[in-house]
Amino acid sequence: MPSPVALDDCLRACSVHSGKLVGSLDPRRLALAESLRQLLALWATQEPAAPQVTATSLLRRTKAAASGGAGIANAVLDALLAVGNKAVVCGYDDELNLTVLITDTILHQRRNSRAGWRLRGRVLEAMGLPVAAAEAYERYLDLTKDDGFGVRARVDGIHAATRARTELLTLLERTVPQSARFADGPATDAWAEGLAAHAAGDQPGAQARLVGALRAMDRQGTPEQEVQEAFAQYLDLATAQQARPTAELAQALALYADTRRNRMRGPVPDPLFGGVQWLSLGEFRNRIAGKSICLIANSGKVGESGLGSDIDAYDLVVRFNSYRIDPVHTGRRTDIHVTIHKHAYNWDQPVDIRLVFGGNSPDWKYSVRNKLVPGAQTYLNDESLRWPVRNIGGWTTEQFAAIPTSGFNMLWLLDFLDVSPTLDLIGFDFYESGAYRLPEAMKLAITNVHEYGSEKAWVMERAQSVSGMRISLR
Repeated sequence: MPSPVALDDCLRACSVHSGKLVGSLDPRRLALAESLRQLLALWATQEPAAPQVTATSLLRRTKAAASGGAGIANAVLDALLAVGNKAVVCGYDDELNLTVLITDTILHQRRNSRAGWRLRGRVLEAMGLPVAAAEAYERYLDLTKDDGFGVRARVDGIHAATRARTELLTLLERTVPQSARFADGPATDAWAEGLAAHAAGDQPGAQARLVGALRAMDRQGTPEQEVQEAFAQYLDLATAQQARPTAELAQALALYADTRRNRMRGPVPDPLFGGVQWLSLGEFRNRIAGKSICLIANSGKVGESGLGSDIDAYDLVVRFNSYRIDPVHTGRRTDIHVTIHKHAYNWDQPVDIRLVFGGNSPDWKYSVRNKLVPGAQTYLNDESLRWPVRNIGGWTTEQFAAIPTSGFNMLWLLDFLDVSPTLDLIGFDFYESGAYRLPEAMKLAITNVHEYGSEKAWVMERAQSVSGMRISLR
C-alpha cells in the first residue's frame, strides 16, 4: 500500500531531481526535465486563498487533517501525473523511485485517483514487482467503468505469467531435490558457486546450486527481471548439456516461454480475434471508393448540433477514439472507428472497419493484440495503415513537428486516396468548443502534443466550402 507523503516533501524531491537532470543527453530524461520544470513553475504560482469559515469547510479541514493532507489542486495533480509518467518511461532506478514517491503523494491525498493507481501499477511493474503491480491495477479497474487503457489484459498477463513461473519453479524443485540445501542462503552466493561448479565440470553440483539460487531468489523477492534472466541462463546451460532435452527439461522450457510471453503480451483467448480480416492500404481504398463519407469530430458543438439524421444519410460515417453517441445530434451509425492505440474506448462497439493508429510499431502491435475485442469489427488495418501521415506521406518532423491526431491522420489518408465524391467534416472546430466524449473519457486532457492550429490550416486550405458546422473537402 502507498505510504503517506506530504505534498511539499514530494515537490522538494522533484526539485532536487530536476537538478540531477542538468546536462543529460537522454531524450527521455530531457522530456522528464521539461515536465518537472512545468510542475515546479506551476507550484511556484500557487497561492492558497483564505478559506471561508463554514461548517462544511471545517468538516473538510477535519477530514483532511485526519488523512494527513490538505488536498491537492487539479492542476498540480495533473502536473505530478505528467512527471510520473515521464519518469517511469526513463526506467532508471532514480526515476522509478521518484515515481513511487509521486504515487505515494497522490494516493495519500486522493485515495480513489484512477490515474494514480494506474501509474502505481506501471512503476511497480517496471521495478520487477508484478504481484504488487497487479494489485494496483486491480484497484484502478475497481474505480473505472471503461478500461480505456487495456489494463485488464495487462493484469491477466501478469497472473498467467505468475502461474507459469510458479509451475516452473515447482518442476525444478521436484526434478532437482538436492537444491533444497542451497535454497535458504544468499541467492548470489549459490548462483556464483553454481557457475563455478559448471565451469569445473561438476554438472550435478552446478544444477543443485543454480536451482537452489532460483528458489532463494523467489523467497527473497528478487525483482522479476533478474529472476527471468537467471531462469534463462539456467535453462541455456541445461540445454547445452543435453543432445536431446528430457521430458522435464522440455516442460521447463515451455513453462519459461509461457512466463515470458504472458509477461510481455498477455494471454489471447481468441488468436483469430473473431475471424477479423486485415486491410492493407489498397484494400481500404477499394472499400471506400465511390462512397460519400462524413467524419464526426468529438467537439462540444457536435453534442448540440441536431444533425443526427443528416449524418446517418452518408454512405460511411467515421468517428474517432472516445466518441459519444446521441442519435439526435450525432447520428446512430458508426461504419469506421478510428482510434489511437493507447486507449481502448469504444473498441467493443460493433463496426465494419476499425483503424488503429500509432507511431511506434511495437507499442501498436502490443495494443492491437491485447485490446482488440473479437467479433467487434469485420476489418482491421494492417501495419501499412498504422501511421498514415508519417509512413505513407513521409512527412518528417521538420514538415510537421507535432504528433498528428487520429483525426488528421484519417483526413490526410482520405485526401491522399481521393476516391470519395463527398468528403465532409462535421463539428471540426479543433476543440475550440471543448470536448464531447464518453463520460469516462471527459477527464482526458486536450493535450498540447498536437498542433491543432496547423491541422486546421491544412484543412481550410483544401476546403471546397464551409457551411455552419460542415466543412466540405470534396
